[in-house]
Amino acid sequence: MSRTTHAFSAPDLSALAKTLKRELDARAELPGHVELLNMLTRAVGFRNYQHFKASRAAEDRLAKPNAIEAEPAVDFRRVEQTARCFAGTEVLVRWPGKRNQQQLALWVIWSFLPAGSEVVEKDVNAVLMRHNGFGDHVLLRRELVNMGLLTRTPDCRLYRRVEKRPPPEARALIRLVTSGRIDGA
Repeated sequence: MSRTTHAFSAPDLSALAKTLKRELDARAELPGHVELLNMLTRAVGFRNYQHFKASRAAEDRLAKPNAIEAEPAVDFRRVEQTARCFAGTEVLVRWPGKRNQQQLALWVIWSFLPAGSEVVEKDVNAVLMRHNGFGDHVLLRRELVNMGLLTRTPDCRLYRRVEKRPPPEARALIRLVTSGRIDGA
């Protein structure tokens, strides 16, 4: 049977010791495991160990109200395959053939764009050309807009990076590409 660990803290160690001593002195024999758990939790203000566990479980649930769904697992194979398109650099040397890898690569390109400010098209193009090794920065700009990672004014003069949290696989790829730990295989 697996055990659930519960953090235990006492606001006043002296009061804890006094309460434990008083309860132990009132007993004729040494307490068992469960009786000792009850003594410890009563000493810090709970009715018993069950009350302590229920309180901690409620505290954990309230501390994470939006954590109902666990974050999806990262598909490291997909990250690895997309990382090969960067060939160990921060430059996308080839456009991935699969749509899901293209979207992942676009998140990396998105991470190089300046956050929180409007940028003229010339500056966006400069960033895209710096991180584009296959010669089509216009494709990258258009796909970033289509994917909702970049917005532009109707006259296409000003662009703004859309701030959103990348999915887990994109975060893994961004870390990998910017760390330079990719082999170009």
